[in-house]
Amino acid sequence: MSDDHTGFTLRSGPLVPQLEQLLRGRIMQGTWAPSERIPSEAALAVELGVGRSSIREAIRLLARDGLLEVRHGVGTFVAAASELEHVDEFTKLLRRSRILEVFEVRRALEIEAARLAAERVQPEDLDGLRRRLTMRHSHFEGDVEKFVDVDLDFHTEVVRLSGNAVLLSLFTSVRPLLRESLVEMMAHEAGVPDTSHAHDQLVEALQDADPEAAVAATRANIDTVLRRLRVLDA
Repeated sequence: MSDDHTGFTLRSGPLVPQLEQLLRGRIMQGTWAPSERIPSEAALAVELGVGRSSIREAIRLLARDGLLEVRHGVGTFVAAASELEHVDEFTKLLRRSRILEVFEVRRALEIEAARLAAERVQPEDLDGLRRRLTMRHSHFEGDVEKFVDVDLDFHTEVVRLSGNAVLLSLFTSVRPLLRESLVEMMAHEAGVPDTSHAHDQLVEALQDADPEAAVAATRANIDTVLRRLRVLDA
């Protein structure tokens, strides 16, 4: 289902967060003006082809964040303009803090995975990683979600090459959250650094069976983004 107001498409997976993002987009982009009454739960449910309970929960979350005001017996209204400005800035701070925390976890997992992979990988194991690297580079300036998916495919393969099943399980479990954070970052933050060269260096380090170089390349990739996020968070 595609939303004509935002270009947002409902995907498989949890529905309420997607609806919250869709409605938040309409508010912040001015589809509904400050203090304007928004369509009823029933109307939104019909428009978007979802259940009223999902719409109700998404509205509850936006009301909690101060973007909407629910007036029982009257309707639901967009917050006043002055309140929206404050909420928008607060939302940016929360988003950056969440992405920062996810990247800190990612750093811990991937540095150890890169070190182990450099120690254990066999030359024939690198063919698949090189294909994923090429795929990543080819999608760099394309669709954000597709790029994030192929980028994470590359990093998942590095973790797999570590030969540590627990590390792979941990990375796989955190991948959905990492994906969400990366898509948010690339969609909302200006000046996200291009770390393609660090990815090239990581493959070279694995090819050379050089753990120190593999760790350095991983740090260069993740720390470049972390520094940017910490500046924004400050």
